[in-house]
Amino acid sequence: MSENTPIELSTEIGPNWFASVMGTGIIANAAIGLPMFGGHLSGIGLIIWLLASLMLITMILLKTIQTIIKPHIIKRQFNDPVMSQFFGAPPMAMLTIAGGTLLYGQQVMAIDTAITIAWGLWIVGTLLGLVTAVIIPFRLFTHHQVRDDAAFGGWLMPVVPPMVSAAIGAMLIPHVESITLQQTLLYACYAMFGISLFSALIIITMIWSRLAHSGTSGGARVPTLWIVLGPLGQSITAAGALGSVALLVVDEPISTGMNTMAILYGVPAWGFAFFWSILASLLTLRALRRKMPFALTWWAFTFPVGTCVTGTTQLALHTGLPAFEWAAVLLFTGLIFAWIIAAIGTIKGLKGGKIMKNPTTSSHVVSKKGQL
Repeated sequence: MSENTPIELSTEIGPNWFASVMGTGIIANAAIGLPMFGGHLSGIGLIIWLLASLMLITMILLKTIQTIIKPHIIKRQFNDPVMSQFFGAPPMAMLTIAGGTLLYGQQVMAIDTAITIAWGLWIVGTLLGLVTAVIIPFRLFTHHQVRDDAAFGGWLMPVVPPMVSAAIGAMLIPHVESITLQQTLLYACYAMFGISLFSALIIITMIWSRLAHSGTSGGARVPTLWIVLGPLGQSITAAGALGSVALLVVDEPISTGMNTMAILYGVPAWGFAFFWSILASLLTLRALRRKMPFALTWWAFTFPVGTCVTGTTQLALHTGLPAFEWAAVLLFTGLIFAWIIAAIGTIKGLKGGKIMKNPTTSSHVVSKKGQL
């Protein structure tokens, strides 16, 4: 395709739209456990969870209708090397709402109903997430034609869902009656923790290599660098939640070891997340100075930061240190600010119709130092 060839656009909803559900739902999940202030935020958290739940239902309905009426759209999205990576967003959206349902559901419905809904969302989200974690990388390995400098934060999207399943699964373990099933679910969550963690470490290394050799890619993809915080923050959250529940369902000394892992793993991972956030901030500011356009990728500022809030909260609980308590509060403040920016940009984009239009042909984004 030549540079003068007009790009054909299609008005559609992609799987990346579910990132807005993730970014909204994580605020509710993070608010209720926030050190020092969580007790005062339960009412606001309930409203945000209800909003995120409504968004999830709306997204599922719209995407289902679109797929039935125009099945060629989802086929094209699945075959697009960039858009296909975001099929990890729908299962993560379901898992995020599942966690919120456990935290807030009993305020608006019977507790048994809330637990049943949470189980349903967790099971569907986990199965879809595991399928996505296999199929999308497999397609990337065997089908998609990508450049040597193609690695970007979106490659993390298909492999992060199992980590979210691990974190939310820890919340469901106390609701399992059989001790054998509790232990089985605990170890299954640790296994999913490993699936996501090691995959993410490989991809983060590739992103670092691309940045070092080729620089950053187009401005609209710069925010995806923040997705790196997703598996890091969520893994700290999962390690803390699983460690706490292990004390209830696993015998000593294994249970103590699992709980200790929350600190021995969580603090170093938190340190790298803090380090990466500085690099991502500098690259984002650089892109903003060069007039980085708004895109749905800006929602990458929300959910990953939200996982760092919940992860830091877990470290505050396990260490008892005020430093982590205040860090969680500061991160939560940043999360709210990022959500407002993403929400306003999305509303403006919807009014103008720009963010609903996607190119019908995939294009290779070239990374080059000196550019965005």
